[in-house]
Amino acid sequence: AMQVKEVADLAGISIRTLHYYDKIGLLTPDSISETGYRLYSTKNLDTLQQILFFKELGFALGKIKEILENPLFDRKRALVHHREMLLKKRARLNRILETIDKTIQHMNGEIELTNEEKFKGFDFTYNPYEEEARKLWGDEPVDRSNTKISGISEDKQKILADKMEFIYKRLASIRHLQPESEEAQGAIEAWYDFLNDNFGTYSPEMFKALGQMYVDDKRFTKSIDRFGDGLATFMRDAMSVFTDKANS
Repeated sequence: AMQVKEVADLAGISIRTLHYYDKIGLLTPDSISETGYRLYSTKNLDTLQQILFFKELGFALGKIKEILENPLFDRKRALVHHREMLLKKRARLNRILETIDKTIQHMNGEIELTNEEKFKGFDFTYNPYEEEARKLWGDEPVDRSNTKISGISEDKQKILADKMEFIYKRLASIRHLQPESEEAQGAIEAWYDFLNDNFGTYSPEMFKALGQMYVDDKRFTKSIDRFGDGLATFMRDAMSVFTDKANS
C-alpha cells in the first residue's frame, strides 16, 4: 500500500487532485491506516493509470467515472483502444506542428501559405476519442436503458422481476447440460430477448461481455448463483456460444 504523497509523486499529479478524485468517487483508496492516512493498493494504481489515459485524451472526469463504472468496461481492451486513439492524436499533433513550421516559414518570407493551410490540423467541433469510447463501451445503449427503467411503474417492475426470476430458474434447472445444447441455447435466447425487450439494445457482443461480467464481478455471481451453484458460469458459457453462433 502507498500513501497519498507517494502516489502523487509517482503519477506526477498533486495530492489535492487525488483528494478530489476520492471526494467525487472516481478513485477511492482501498484502505485507511490507523492514523487516518489514505492507502492506495496496486489495483488503485491501475485505476489511476486508466484515469490519466482518459484525461490525456480530453475526457471530462464525469465521463471517465461513467466509463469505469460501466459493467461492460474491459481494462485490457481499453488500453488497446487508448493506444489507437493516442496514435491518432499524435498524427493530429504532427499536422499542427507542420502548420506551425509552415507559418514560421511564411512569416520569414520563405513560402506562401493559403488560408486553408493556416488551419490544417485544427478541429474543435467534437471529441473523436469520446465518440469512439461511447461506441466501444456502449454508453448510448446504457443511457437508453437507464431512461427506460426510470419510466417503468412499480407494477411493471414487479412483472419484469417475476419474468427475470422465471428465466433464471429455467436456466438453473438445465445448468447440468452442455452450454451449446439446443435446450440451453433456447433458454439463453429467451434471456437475450428479455434484455432487449425491456432494458435497451444489446448487440450479441454486448451480451457476451455481460455474461463474462457475471463471472468476473463476484457481486453478480453471488446474486445469480442464488438460483443454483454454478449458474453464473453456465450462463456466461451459454451466452458466449450464443454470440459466436450469431456472428457465424
